[in-house]
Amino acid sequence: MRLRRAISGGFRVARWSDDDATDRLWWRCYGLLVRIAAISDVHGNVFALEAVLDEISSLQIDLIVNLGDLLSGGVRPAETADLLMRTPAVTVRGNHERQLLELPRDQMSRSDSLAADEITATHRQWIASLPARVVPVPGVLAFHGAPDDDLVYLLETVTPDGVRAATMDEVVARLGGLPDERLLLCGHTHLQRQLRLSNGALVVNPGSVGWPAYDDDRPHPHVIEAGSPEARFAVIEDVAGSWEATFYSVAYPIETAAEVARANERPDVEYALRTGRMPSSGK
Repeated sequence: MRLRRAISGGFRVARWSDDDATDRLWWRCYGLLVRIAAISDVHGNVFALEAVLDEISSLQIDLIVNLGDLLSGGVRPAETADLLMRTPAVTVRGNHERQLLELPRDQMSRSDSLAADEITATHRQWIASLPARVVPVPGVLAFHGAPDDDLVYLLETVTPDGVRAATMDEVVARLGGLPDERLLLCGHTHLQRQLRLSNGALVVNPGSVGWPAYDDDRPHPHVIEAGSPEARFAVIEDVAGSWEATFYSVAYPIETAAEVARANERPDVEYALRTGRMPSSGK
């Protein structure tokens, strides 16, 4: 089969042929993929997503990988779904997509409830089609939290005293051992972080496109804060056979998004969008 590449909306995007094995052989033999844009945790913030996609379009990207938690939040889930469905990308589902599909309406969080009320049957069919993890190209594994659990923090550890960077031993244990893949892409914690494992593999969290701060009670009460309100993503390049990551932060119409969150009766999201912090943190 012939490898097909398409240019759409300013992106250089890989298109699979009808034979996945043939596609993987092409990638391996010719090394065509060298620059990946990783995005994650859009959480229905279409304003931030538009800014990030605009920035990505200027960066000569070969492939976009979207790491999940797409729609649930306090802004505009249906518009976000429309834009994501038009965007050429390899996408995995996050815990919020799973919850949207599995939980009864009366058991949903406020973020999931807003998305459930606004998205269409077409949007639901799309998120139902998304895998929990994917190998977008040989040697790269993409997932939301950890490969086998979308709620696991891979690169952070929550303790009774707060959140800290996970140790290499903790990360390897959560992966079930050193990975065969050379690049692992994860999201979920909304924090930009990378870790080079002892076998040379790189683990990258690109941060959150659309929600820079949140709090949670599991496994201990804690706050996650980016510390500033910009939209975030990462570009990962194959440099002489080794993956290297660069983190980006992008300004966008923050006040517009915050006002929508206020109209949706989400003052916590409004505050997080404006500041990159949570009001409960006291910072």
